[in-house]
Amino acid sequence: MIGVVTVNVVGIGGSLRTDSQSERALRIALDGAAQAGAKTTLVSGADLVLPFYDPAEPDRSPVARRLVDELRAADGVVLVSPGYHGTVSGLVKNALDYVEDLREDLRPYLDGRAVGCVATAQGWQAAVTTLTSLRSIVHALRGWPTPLGAAVNSAQVKFGPDGDCSDAKVTATLRTIGLQVVEFATARV
Repeated sequence: MIGVVTVNVVGIGGSLRTDSQSERALRIALDGAAQAGAKTTLVSGADLVLPFYDPAEPDRSPVARRLVDELRAADGVVLVSPGYHGTVSGLVKNALDYVEDLREDLRPYLDGRAVGCVATAQGWQAAVTTLTSLRSIVHALRGWPTPLGAAVNSAQVKFGPDGDCSDAKVTATLRTIGLQVVEFATARV
């Protein structure tokens, strides 16, 4: 079809625990993007086990090259971090440091890309401060945080192994974040 553009959305997040609560939230947000017609890619868990980012070291591991290549090709991004001690996990932060490798691209960093932000934590304070940190990082990387973000208190909301969420409103919010990433990316492509 002429004029049809496929939007590429990359989801980054989760923790080292396989199928963690934050990874399950990420999957729901990416599902919202897929329902809006996007091609989605999940980068989570073991995919985020990267050497500490070193801008002086030009050689990248295969896992780091994949992350950077996925971000380079992304029209939009969804970031989900667990809240560790009131902020973004080291695993997610280190992955975001690799965005520096895009600094010389035609679209440097996350320039012009919509970025949906979600934080999960065992309490409201850590969830909210982590979400605020993610949004600040996205601004620093020249991305556009979606109007809707989500702070998920995993002491009150549970994600089951089947991918379902115990709170329908949270599910709707996460899917809407994925949808907003696609809507913005479509307007920019």
